[in-house]
Formats: sequence, C-alpha cells, structure tokens
Amino acid sequence: MSTIEFNQLWSEKLLNRFLNYVKIYSTSDAESEATPSTPQQWDIAKYIVEELKTIGLENVSIDDNGYIMGYVPSNLENDNKPTIGFISHYDTSPDFSGENVNPQVWKNYDGNDLLLNQATGFTLSPSKFESLKKYIGQTLITTDGNTLLGADDKAGCAEIVTAAEYLIAHPEIKHGRIAIGFTPDEEIGRGAHKFDVAKFGAEWAYTMDGGEVGELEYENFNAAGAVVKIHGLSVHPGYAFGKMVNAALLAAEFAQSLPANETPSTTKGFDGFYHLMDITADISEAKLQYIIRDHNEEKFEARKKFMEQKVAEFNQKHGEGTAEVEIKEQYRNMKQQFEGKMHIIDLAAAAMKEANIEPKIKAIRGGTDGAQLSYMGLPCPNIFAGGINFHGPYEYVALESMQKATEVIINIVKN
Repeated sequence: MSTIEFNQLWSEKLLNRFLNYVKIYSTSDAESEATPSTPQQWDIAKYIVEELKTIGLENVSIDDNGYIMGYVPSNLENDNKPTIGFISHYDTSPDFSGENVNPQVWKNYDGNDLLLNQATGFTLSPSKFESLKKYIGQTLITTDGNTLLGADDKAGCAEIVTAAEYLIAHPEIKHGRIAIGFTPDEEIGRGAHKFDVAKFGAEWAYTMDGGEVGELEYENFNAAGAVVKIHGLSVHPGYAFGKMVNAALLAAEFAQSLPANETPSTTKGFDGFYHLMDITADISEAKLQYIIRDHNEEKFEARKKFMEQKVAEFNQKHGEGTAEVEIKEQYRNMKQQFEGKMHIIDLAAAAMKEANIEPKIKAIRGGTDGAQLSYMGLPCPNIFAGGINFHGPYEYVALESMQKATEVIINIVKN
C-alpha cells in the first residue's frame, strides 16, 4: 500500500521545488581547484539551506566547502533505530550549458514529438528516444533546447527535501533520525572528497541520483581523469619547413591512437572505455582531457598504464618531452563495500515493491557520490531519481517518476 498520497498540494510542492532548483545556475568546473569549484554553486546551496530551515529540519548547516547537512529528528519514544541518510548533489554537468535553464512542463504527454523551441525548431522525438513512449499520459519536464535540464541531480535534491517536509508534516509515520546531505562538484568526480562522514552521523545512506524508475545500484565504474598535454613549436608558416611542430595536428594524431572501439558510444554493460571529453589546441600547445572507466579493477589499472604507455610511444616517435600525461583517480567500484551488508539493498528493494515498483538492480555506467562515500565508511547505494538523457538538451524527467522516488524515500524511512 502506498505510504504517500500525492494529492495536488504535494505534487505541486515537488514540481515547483524542482523548477526553482533547475533555474539556478550551478555548473561545476573540473579546471578549478576551489570547493565548490564554481561560485554559482553557492547560490543554490544557500537557497537549499534556507529551505531546510523553513520546513523545520534540525541542525541545518553548510560548511566552508558548500556541504549541506540537516536532520529530521526521530519521533520514536524509545529510539534504538540506526540513523540513515539520503544524499544528492546540486551541481550540474559542465558537458553542456547549465546557464539560463528554461524548463518546459508538458502535462498529459500524448506520445508525439515535443517542439521544445519555436525559434530554433529543437524537437524531442520518440523516433530518436524511444523511452518517451513509457511516459504517455504523464507530466514531462524538458529543456527548451538551449541547455541541459539539471535533473541530474536536482531531481534528487527536490525528492529528498520534499520527503523530509512530508515526514515532518506527518508525525503519524514513525521513524528514527534521518540525515540528509547535499554536495557540490559530483559531476567532476569530487562530490564526496570533503564530505564529513562522522558529522553526518548515519550508519548507511542512499544517493538519489539514478535514472529511470526502479534503478537500484551498488556497482559502478572505477574512474580516473587523464590530462594529456602536447607541446609544439610555432613559427611563421611561410618559413615553417623543418621547424614548425603543430601541437593541434599532434593532438589529433594522439586521439586517433587510442582504440576506436573502446569509447562510450561503442561499449555497454560492464565494458570499460576511454572518453575524450575536450580538446583545446593551437600550434604551440594542445590539451586533451579524458576520463578512463572500467568496472573490473585489474582492467582499470591496465587502462591507466595503457594511457601512460601511449604517451611514452608518442614521445619516442616525436621526441622526448613532446607529450606528458597526468592521471588522477576519481572513485572506485563500491560493490565490495556491501559484502555482509546486503540488508541495505534489501531495504531499498522492499521499499520499491511497496510503491508498486519492480527493482532493477544493475551496475552504473558512471559513478555517484555513494561510490566514494562507501570507501569512506558510509555504505551508500544509489536509487533512481527519474531523469533521462542526462547532460544535454534532450534531458527530461517525468513528475510521476519524481513522485515515486519520493515515495521510496518515505517507505525506506518508515521501514
């Protein structure tokens, strides 16, 4: 039996909260060394803090690095229950513009093409994205074609805050102490780097950061970022014979030297990849930014060594010092952290079934804050937040999916 009745009041609370969040610019930046990595993330962080205080959470705090924590107090007379937590991130991906997001709301979606932008003709079509057909009759929130939406992970933020507000408003739902947290910089692999697990005080937690309804994940990629720099020599092109070293051309050559069948678009399931994220280049200097991913730890280590080997081979061909690489590890596969702790997964699966959702337990072809947090002593699997087509202008989320995610949070809490 459903715990939460999504009448018009609570449905509008959730929708309006999400729309307010996505309109706040909060893109992160991998090039920055600050935390948060961008000043605009403070805008949404401060907004969420004030909202948590308004709805009545206890001990709401934000630290110097933008990490937010707050607590729904226990309402049990003799509370011997563990404190559990829910976490999401408020930054959005730098893969596509997240500034001036103009969300579009489509009620009772009819299954046809959605013209998101009259001026540009940008269209979201089920002929390109078959998943749209699953949402006929539902309320969709989309972009206007100029930005990403930010459902990753502002849908998770909205769901957690709405669930907390609902629990405070319904004391008849008995539960132990609930910790909630919000992080910056997840999209650049640093979301949990400065998370204070001890202060958070939870025995385990869940990130609300997955995709479609039913997703429940406790396996993910091992992940690293790699930056390859190539040094050229710029001279006047009229006098370049035997002298010029064009770093832009060398960058293109290096990119082609990596396996063409080991990219995100040519792999699936548990396959790993090398993903070229960005190239900046002129004659003098070039920089290629990669992410390296693999579920298998041995293969992951081999991939990092392979990248170093390709740079070494490149220098043998073009001269020592032509290229250099820096590889930084980002997070690890959290699967092994759940050995002997499968009750955490079982509780989430049961909460989904209670909400008439069939759990879809699968490995993440990506990562979440939960991966790092699990290695920091806070077991933290990932639950769906509802968004589809993350990190681009075709991103969308169904309001009904967000409602189901909120219901799952509440079912976990009461159970």
